[in-house]
Amino acid sequence: MASGSPTPPYELRFDAGRMCLDLLATAHPGERLDGTTALRAWIGGAGLVPAGTPLEHADGSWLAGFRELRRDVGLLVRGVAGAQAPPYGVALRRVNEAARTAPPAPLAVRAPDGRLVRELAEPPGCAALLAVVARDAVELLTDPVAWAAVRECEGDNCPLVYVDTSRGRRRRWCSSEVCGNRERVARHRRRAALTRA
Repeated sequence: MASGSPTPPYELRFDAGRMCLDLLATAHPGERLDGTTALRAWIGGAGLVPAGTPLEHADGSWLAGFRELRRDVGLLVRGVAGAQAPPYGVALRRVNEAARTAPPAPLAVRAPDGRLVRELAEPPGCAALLAVVARDAVELLTDPVAWAAVRECEGDNCPLVYVDTSRGRRRRWCSSEVCGNRERVARHRRRAALTRA
């Protein structure tokens, strides 16, 4: 199963701490799943399949499926219930349906150097890969400890969500280098403006 052309590497903007939250990050700052090549790269980069797993059979229907799951998980994670209860309920039903599908079956196989590596029993289907992400979302949403650590970035206009595993659970931004740095620069400018005034 490891034969075939390798999937190009995909640079995750940041590690959200959960695969389902990493999928949400593909919509910011713009659409990052803009084609099947990007989707295949994200699938490999997010760890849904072992390195080297061929995904040439992924097509536009996969792209639609992952984007739909991303939208549904986003509704659930951000808790858009209340006034929008019907879309929330539909999203919950769809995530639960996706989670019912069997995920790809892993195998332990001997690599040429003698160590055991993970491969898949057969080329993964879209529904099986969606199931992996949907199950991760179900686990996150139903685990009180993990759910209590979910945070939304405090950066201006940053909708990214992550699991805060920092010491003291005081992480404020998805990325200290991006959103955190923007906040520090803005704070410095405000102080400088007050000093000048």
